[in-house]
Amino acid sequence: MASSNLGGTFTFPGTTLTVNRMGYGAMQLAGPGVYGPPKDHDAAIAVLQEAVDAGVNHIDTSDFYGPHVTNQLIREALFPYPEDLVIVTKVGARREADKSWKPAQSAAELRSAVEDNLRNLGLDSLHIVNMRLMGDGPHGPTEEPVGERIEALAKLQQEGKIRHIGLSNTTAAQVREARGIVPIVCVQNLYNLAHREDEALVDELAADGIAYVPFFPLGGFSPLQSSELDGVAKSLNATPMQVALAWLLHRSGNILLIPGTSSVEHLKENLAAAQLQLPKESLASLDQIGK
Repeated sequence: MASSNLGGTFTFPGTTLTVNRMGYGAMQLAGPGVYGPPKDHDAAIAVLQEAVDAGVNHIDTSDFYGPHVTNQLIREALFPYPEDLVIVTKVGARREADKSWKPAQSAAELRSAVEDNLRNLGLDSLHIVNMRLMGDGPHGPTEEPVGERIEALAKLQQEGKIRHIGLSNTTAAQVREARGIVPIVCVQNLYNLAHREDEALVDELAADGIAYVPFFPLGGFSPLQSSELDGVAKSLNATPMQVALAWLLHRSGNILLIPGTSSVEHLKENLAAAQLQLPKESLASLDQIGK
């Protein structure tokens, strides 16, 4: 599938890494609660291979998915990797036996996490590593200094273990603080049709050519529900989730999508959203959802 069918392309600032804007998020490849092995190992491998065959060259993952599971699946399915494949991972958490998520953000823990990602992905250097801030709960950023954590990643970058650095679950002020230490190539935050708290940040990053990557682009554990969304989808002979993805691609050229799925059929449905055109009247209706 040509790149034009996947939302066009984007080049991360200050890098040679160019990706199709419609990517793939690997979180759902792990077992229930993002813990343990997948219910269907062969299906997980098939989804990864189908994604790459369809033109996806941006995969989002983390070694704390599973833990270790998704990275090992990615390596099994795709290694040796296509030259244009960009794998973006994140560090800053660990998984406990009770499936809980705990902060792991000391310099030593971040180094260990980077080394785990390298080993399980089979890479000598990670393309992009997002510093995943824990904030207030799992998906709510809070204002706190991030300098020490960014400096720890910068040291790993100087050692060649990391090529580029991003942030996840972050505030605008934290992005500015981090950019005073190292170049930041992407930000990954909660953002979708119904959750638009980051409107100003999306535009600020776009002005500087920095990627904005929404997590939970389809609502996450509570899928988007809206009569306006359903109405637009029906008028376009598309699914509501395809419309939600198409809206994000339309919102700003620096937005990169990483919808996740463990189903080949659902993967194809997601990728097809990149070809969906939204008329002005549809956009006007969708814009009411986040207000």
